[in-house]
Amino acid sequence: MLIAECSINYNALIMRTFESLSEREMLALAISLEEEDERIYADFAEGLRQDFPATAAMFDGMRVEESGHRRRLIELYQSKFGEHIPLIRRTDVKGFVRRRPMWLTKPLRLDAARKEAATLEVETRRFYEKAAARTQDASMRQLLNDLALEERDHEHKAEELGRDKLDASSRLQEDEANRKLFVLQIVQPGLAGLMDGSVSTLAPVFTAAFAKQESHLAFLVGLAASVGAGISMGFAEALSDDGSLTGRGHPWIRGLVCGVMTALGGIFHTLPFLISNFKVALAVAVVVVLAELVTISWVRHRYMESPWLSTTVQVVLGGSLVFAAGVIIGSS
Repeated sequence: MLIAECSINYNALIMRTFESLSEREMLALAISLEEEDERIYADFAEGLRQDFPATAAMFDGMRVEESGHRRRLIELYQSKFGEHIPLIRRTDVKGFVRRRPMWLTKPLRLDAARKEAATLEVETRRFYEKAAARTQDASMRQLLNDLALEERDHEHKAEELGRDKLDASSRLQEDEANRKLFVLQIVQPGLAGLMDGSVSTLAPVFTAAFAKQESHLAFLVGLAASVGAGISMGFAEALSDDGSLTGRGHPWIRGLVCGVMTALGGIFHTLPFLISNFKVALAVAVVVVLAELVTISWVRHRYMESPWLSTTVQVVLGGSLVFAAGVIIGSS
């Protein structure tokens, strides 16, 4: 930890300030910025092409424009300073925002890509405005001011880069892709957790309830079973795959969704046992269990496109068997 902190502090000490850059160095930095933005837009387009081809095409267009900026900067540099262009990157100069490489994540989130594109354009535009104000060379100032204006147009384009720019067919296609990603990354792990939490905790809760006929004991058993199942299912889901090939999203997000829904699935029918009157608590718990099973059936039907009747029969039958097991064991 100390070594890492020392390394960061050392890097900060050797970074150049913007004011210390010569015109030659500013132009070299501008070329580097355009090259980096061009490659980022290429990564955005590639990451979105499968699920959002229309938006990917927009990023392809922005990449081509950034390539044109880079070419114009290189031509000016060659005419002013020769062929050798020193490697000066944004990380070598103070004042730039540190970027997280979110464009390398799989799957790439559409809204995150759009917001990041707008941020890139704002930062690059401000750089060109400051650089143009510092240079004394007329041709260099002209080009930097022109690029600042074009980056402002890109900034607006990035902010408006959304569904309103797509035709009806493309919007429908992206809506369907968004729905599929939502099902893969949120609904599936959440539903798996809810089913496991609701069904697997029925037996211990109602075993404890019928064994002692005491609400407090049933509540403690249900709470312990729910929390334990949530932790177990969360880790199991997170470690199942990293999402890079399946497109199921970040493993720890899936694990969190699955774990929380597992715990909630068990806690819902545990909470009624906070009622001190055992018979009332038991009656409310049974109603909650039925509501849980119907909710699970609806979610499966709504998002997993399972037939309503067969889904309801399967879920209710499975839950009823586990409930009966708990009652029989607790009453014996």
